[in-house]
Amino acid sequence: MMISAATPFNLLGQNLSLLPQKAIYWEQQKALIIADVHFGKVGHFRKAGIAVPRDMEQSDLATLSDLVYEHRPEKLLFLGDLFHSDMNNDWDWFILWRSQFPGLQIILIRGNHDIIADSHYQQLNIQLYDELLLGPFLLMHQPLQGDELQNAEGYVFCGHIHPGVCLSGRGRQQITLPCFAFGGRQAILPSFGKFTGKVAIRSQKTDRIFAVLKDKVMAID
Repeated sequence: MMISAATPFNLLGQNLSLLPQKAIYWEQQKALIIADVHFGKVGHFRKAGIAVPRDMEQSDLATLSDLVYEHRPEKLLFLGDLFHSDMNNDWDWFILWRSQFPGLQIILIRGNHDIIADSHYQQLNIQLYDELLLGPFLLMHQPLQGDELQNAEGYVFCGHIHPGVCLSGRGRQQITLPCFAFGGRQAILPSFGKFTGKVAIRSQKTDRIFAVLKDKVMAID
């Protein structure tokens, strides 16, 4: 296991570490925050006859295990879309992974892809919420807009849109990297799953954008 470089970020008096594995470690809560894992997506596509490497799911689970071993969290907070669709054979891999960390508190904020029956999660001792206020942060899946965002009872942490930032280099080369996007009242996390896309987002001048590279997280001025 390789120890990763973390980028510290203080928000509302809370100490956050932005990790290149596209997760956040929240010091005060001893919690890892992760969005849009989409476990089961590989099995979903393979079932439809689309050739996808089998080991992609195990790779995401191995990364998740590395994060738990490295940071020793008490809580694991999933901001929706933990499993991609209906149950398939990849669920068995997730059951095996869960058995390795029986004392870890796991909370899932339901996302639009989380359609598996609650009972299956409850059998794995996973708590389910539509949204959850924890400290100064309101944990959700989809971003809020307009009055809903202004009237939210906490600073929103969410996912759903798989945000990316487009960077330009010499010779007009462009690359879109996953990113953490912190606005005035809302933070959007990158998608954790490797088998997911990303959409370049438009940021306001007041936003703090952090691009995710292979082994570090870099603030974008």
